[in-house]
Amino acid sequence: MKSSTPVPMGTPARVDLLTCADEPIHVPGSIQPHGALIFFTMGGEVEGWSENAAAMLALPLEAGRPFGALGLAGEVTELIQECLDNMSEGETAPMFTPIVLGEADYDCVVHAHADRVIAEFEARELASDTVAQFAVKAHSSIDRLRRQKSVEALLETAVRQVREFTGFDRVMAYRFRSDDSGDVVAEARREDLAPFLGQRYPAGDIPPQARRLYVLNTLRMIADVTYHAVPLLGAPGSASLDLSFAVLRSVSPIHIEYLQNMGVGASMSVSIIVNGRLWGLIACHHMSPKRVPYSIRMAADVLAQVIASTVQSLESREESGLVERAAKVRTSLVESLLLEEDPLEALIEHADGMMEAVGAQAMIATQFGRVVCRGIDQDCGERIVAALPDTTHELLTRRCLGDWPEEARDKLGKWVGLLGLPYDPPSSGWCLLLRHEQIEEVAWGGKPDKSRQIGPLGERLTPRGSFDAWHETVRGCAHEWEDGVITHARMTLVELARVSNARRAQTEATRAQLLAMLGHDLRDPLHSINMAGMVLEKTQTGDKSTTLGKRIQSSSNRMQRMIGQVLDMSRIDRGLTLGVTLEPVDLAALVEDMVEEARLAYPTIVYELGVDSPATVMADSGRLSQVLSNLLSNARHHGEPNQPIAIRLWQDGGEALVSVANAGAAIPHEIEASMFNPFKRSSLNNPRNRTGMGLGLYIAQQIVREHQGEIDYRHDDGAAGGRVLFTVRLPLAQPA
Repeated sequence: MKSSTPVPMGTPARVDLLTCADEPIHVPGSIQPHGALIFFTMGGEVEGWSENAAAMLALPLEAGRPFGALGLAGEVTELIQECLDNMSEGETAPMFTPIVLGEADYDCVVHAHADRVIAEFEARELASDTVAQFAVKAHSSIDRLRRQKSVEALLETAVRQVREFTGFDRVMAYRFRSDDSGDVVAEARREDLAPFLGQRYPAGDIPPQARRLYVLNTLRMIADVTYHAVPLLGAPGSASLDLSFAVLRSVSPIHIEYLQNMGVGASMSVSIIVNGRLWGLIACHHMSPKRVPYSIRMAADVLAQVIASTVQSLESREESGLVERAAKVRTSLVESLLLEEDPLEALIEHADGMMEAVGAQAMIATQFGRVVCRGIDQDCGERIVAALPDTTHELLTRRCLGDWPEEARDKLGKWVGLLGLPYDPPSSGWCLLLRHEQIEEVAWGGKPDKSRQIGPLGERLTPRGSFDAWHETVRGCAHEWEDGVITHARMTLVELARVSNARRAQTEATRAQLLAMLGHDLRDPLHSINMAGMVLEKTQTGDKSTTLGKRIQSSSNRMQRMIGQVLDMSRIDRGLTLGVTLEPVDLAALVEDMVEEARLAYPTIVYELGVDSPATVMADSGRLSQVLSNLLSNARHHGEPNQPIAIRLWQDGGEALVSVANAGAAIPHEIEASMFNPFKRSSLNNPRNRTGMGLGLYIAQQIVREHQGEIDYRHDDGAAGGRVLFTVRLPLAQPA
């Protein structure tokens, strides 16, 4: 590198409402004034230094000069050389040595980051033997921490120990929540200071970039919050110096003002990292300036690592207990489900164990529209079931009112927390575990906001000035579903789905046997009964005998049609086609035949037939007759009495359309949504069609679709009283 006059590497940037979250705090361009800094290239040449370095260190600093020519102490030179020799991908861990320059004691810390070697010289006020005594105290604290049996006791011990060997006026332990807000869960303080224990601090107190630095560099020290930052100087064109791992890094003016508003003169923070995330923080405050030697700070950092390890061990032990209890509940539940005829009864039987395993206060089990509740009244349970999504195979979690559909929020009562297990989606089978609303009285550490004020850099974002407890009542949310609970619920869902699939497979096998019996064992006897009825009608002369013969024939024909529908449905359910044989069919002739047959069978009903144009389609005439017969039957059973049934055939854009209309009100929306489903509740036990099973439209739709057509419903409001209209669309046959 060529020698050149160094220039400032950065100037304070304006921090306002828009840029606060993006403030580049890792490249501040300055350091705190109780030390000096020199940085080198990967070739070991001086690239820049802090403005105070030449005077404080009495060194001939010049850009481009090799570090060995600076006259540094031998211990420092060795550290720099070791840093260069052991660099991996431009990085090395910090290395430390105490040194004496003139009559002053310094802690020298050398590390490499982003392809630069950074040497920091931090002035130390305490003698080496005094520092050693503090280090011994810190070492004895580690054993005390390891013996703690709970997280609460661990943090209580930690704050007392850290305050004892560092001497800070206040030491607090923060524990962060999932939303990044933090609670002061332990505190050791000077008696005359107001307590902060139990207060919560909003997530905005630690912006994302600061949170990132807390994870990267677990210890940060501010010796005097009233300091004047010392700028960094570098060769012209040098990139900004990344101080993410530096001990002298200057901090954000927003944070300085935050500490000043709290009356703090010096600050130290030690991160507690658990499983790679910022779990907590040991925050130390002193009401006047204070320097803590590097080795003592490192002892505090080791203490934080012991805390993190112990927390992880305690949480793992607690999670193992949860997993063991949850496994017992799952095993017992699966055994009951395999033996119990009714899955809902088995679920409710194990409701207490399932609720205990996930920390729920109520449970709902539902399937095929039936709802069974435990710990919640029936009406509220049914309203919650009504607010579930139509179809999902994934675990469903809701915690706050805002997570629910808007139309359901005022119907939930206190039950806002939901853990939903869709164990059998085809039958709308759900197991719902509920938590009630947790009304919290939160004591914030001051009103959690920032305001726009005029500061040293102009109008900008300013932290709150009062840290008196500001109380807020938080409503509308339940306790968050813990990670361990979610894991257990997923495992339970897998087991429930497996059992449901096994039960369905068994049911399908039984149904197949039943359908085989219907198709083979019953058809022949029914045919014989039908023939006997015909013989009775032909051979007997009395009116009573003739009527009896007709009734026998009518009943057996109806039973044969029902058997045919069930067999058709079975083929559809198994993914088989209905076996249509396509050939050219004169649709007009087919419709006329079906209407004429209906007139003969039901002479009291008026059938109005309109054929606008002839139409030829490729179809199976038998199956198409089945569709038209079903639509005519529906019109008879569901239309207004003594009103005509209108049938119309016409062509439109390459399609043949056949409509069947009867007088009547529109079908309700909830029935319309399921009208083409089999065994729908609206068809079963219908007073106008007591023998119907709800299969007709389902099968008719499948037949039409196998003809590459479609069947749809609409209501015609134009006619007096309105008309229900079903229309079949079929593609016209292409000319030969």
